[in-house]
Amino acid sequence: MTDIIPAIMPDSYDDLVLKAARVRGLVPLAQIDIMDGTFVPSKSWPYATGGVKKDEHFLALSRQDEGMPFWEELDYEIDLMILEPEKHIDEWLPIGASRLIFHVEAVKDIDAFRGHDVFKEGARDINGEKVVEIGLAINPDTSPELLEPYIKQIDFVQCMGIAKIGYQGQPFDERVLEQVNKLRVKYPNLKISVDGGVSLDTVPLLKAAGANRLVAGSAVFGAENTALAVKELKRA
Repeated sequence: MTDIIPAIMPDSYDDLVLKAARVRGLVPLAQIDIMDGTFVPSKSWPYATGGVKKDEHFLALSRQDEGMPFWEELDYEIDLMILEPEKHIDEWLPIGASRLIFHVEAVKDIDAFRGHDVFKEGARDINGEKVVEIGLAINPDTSPELLEPYIKQIDFVQCMGIAKIGYQGQPFDERVLEQVNKLRVKYPNLKISVDGGVSLDTVPLLKAAGANRLVAGSAVFGAENTALAVKELKRA
């Protein structure tokens, strides 16, 4: 079974709500692309509104005074395309996401990153159940071997299917197929997600390579009929 996950790239909190509303009821989970304008050139909420610490909705979410949009029917994974994520883990843990994704190329202090409490056994469990999954993302030109020290500490890997991350509608990078296949052969039980370049044409290729989850942005939100787009991707 391969999951289809719509990717929301929100310009603002209101934009996040509008796009989440388009996929609620169609999928159980959506991805939110967070970009700081440093690790990648683009900025998205909450950085697009003056910085993560200044956004009122983000602060309310971190205090758990506010829930994620449509939280009762839609879960979220947060793709943190931000520089030095090791400094920001504690900012994002409380907001109520089911999954957090960090890009290995953005990590500067590897010891601080791997030594964070979130990577300790049982740290993400409540009453014996895991409430937050941690994933690591790699670009098409990053060797999967870079993930080896982390494999026992993480729940899944996200391979980027485009060379220019932080933008939707980019051309598919075929190198991701070899990446996924290598990871699948080496780690048969690993959950592997692909983000970027996901379309009706590439879904069968990615599934055959061994991907479990496919994250689609423009293929979903660039379509006139969102529900039909999700349905066709699932069928593919």
